[in-house]
Amino acid sequence: MNPPCPLDNVRVVLSYPSHPGNIGAAARAMKTMGLKSRYLVKPKSFPDKEAETRAAGAWDVLNNTRVCENLDDALSGVTLAAAVTARRRDLSHDIFDARQGAKKLLDQARQLPVALVFGTEMSGLTSEEVSKCQFIVHIPANPAYSSLNLASAVQVMTYELRMALPNVGDLPPSLGTLASLDEIELFYCHFEKTMINCGFLDPENPKLLMRRIRRLYSRTTLEKEEVSILRGILNSFEKHT
Repeated sequence: MNPPCPLDNVRVVLSYPSHPGNIGAAARAMKTMGLKSRYLVKPKSFPDKEAETRAAGAWDVLNNTRVCENLDDALSGVTLAAAVTARRRDLSHDIFDARQGAKKLLDQARQLPVALVFGTEMSGLTSEEVSKCQFIVHIPANPAYSSLNLASAVQVMTYELRMALPNVGDLPPSLGTLASLDEIELFYCHFEKTMINCGFLDPENPKLLMRRIRRLYSRTTLEKEEVSILRGILNSFEKHT
């Protein structure tokens, strides 16, 4: 029996896509590179006839697409998420080019689910959406005209993921079970609540503290046991405040 393909653990997430044609074309891009898992966050129009037409035979990917109400739902169950964005951002996470980012995702996908997140066609991902991911992927382009169509961006990244397949296995396996993004989000919420209760964080004037906290922990890969330890520490603080 052949071992499972890491691409089966890669989830493509399109957040607030506005053009059904791009939804269909992205499905075609995924199928040509061997990816199957696709999530949409509040698409403007789906299902849609134009999406079916542009899918050009990738109807299995199209029909198995899951529609979610928000990005948290679309990322539920994954352990690593990459935000594909061209814009520079304050306090952003580590940034990798398309090839490096694909390699980083594939190294993780040999064992656990990961996600590649794309924003809406007009404005891309919001800072809040980027903050829910662990790193940023930037597709190098002509600086004088760097605008890339959504479906084209999906094609570039799925190609890089497929090209990264022969190199999977360079990193040693994780010693522990990695925490899911759901568990990490609960930790962030717990952390924020504890800082508010002890007076360290003013909820009326939070500034950039939580974004800095997210950036801090995005630099590492948290295991389930480590998240439990961190939340145990927070519980201990709460008992003494």
